[in-house]
Amino acid sequence: MIKLERTSVMNLENAMRGARNPLNSWHRMDSAYDEDGNYVLGPNDLDLAGRLRRAGSDHRKFIRQIFVSVDITAPMYWWKEYDTYKVATVANSTSTMHRIHKKAFELEDFSCDHMTPETLEFMRTVISRLEQIRQKYLETKSKEDWYDLIQLLPSSYNQMRTCTLNYETLVNIYYARQNHKLAEWHEFCAWIRSLPYAREIILAEEVVENGGKHV
Repeated sequence: MIKLERTSVMNLENAMRGARNPLNSWHRMDSAYDEDGNYVLGPNDLDLAGRLRRAGSDHRKFIRQIFVSVDITAPMYWWKEYDTYKVATVANSTSTMHRIHKKAFELEDFSCDHMTPETLEFMRTVISRLEQIRQKYLETKSKEDWYDLIQLLPSSYNQMRTCTLNYETLVNIYYARQNHKLAEWHEFCAWIRSLPYAREIILAEEVVENGGKHV
């Protein structure tokens, strides 16, 4: 299970202006904000963005300046793989160490969507035991009980993090993970494809435009 919420894409205007710095071609900028406050790339800017993206990492430095913020809720086993990407990423997470005992354990706190019925039934037993330990810890404040919680906690436990990335990092993630066996990565890659101008700037696809707007 993975949820991606409150996505915000920032700095597209400044990144495109910077993309024109090497040739001083700012006079060819033809992008503008629409009535909803979205920055819409004009034909000239979109063509330049696509060409620079396809020219390779030395030429597409401007996409490192297109920033994305998103709240991701995912199981710990997925976060362990995500943490491979340490370059140009920032994340603030909910605290397992400090908050694990603050609420009752429920099945919804874990990613169980691919479990067989037999394993799911056993998972309910694990959750029941975790809740017993949590209740005991609330009474005793014992470090032994706290360690029982932390060390028994399955890697399917969901954690929410507010993450900041840039489009260059998303290029690397997409092509490294698009065929991964974890379903969460497929959903993450689908989210990448949904971002503004992802097809041209992240996936390096050539896309026909209609009146200067992305289609």
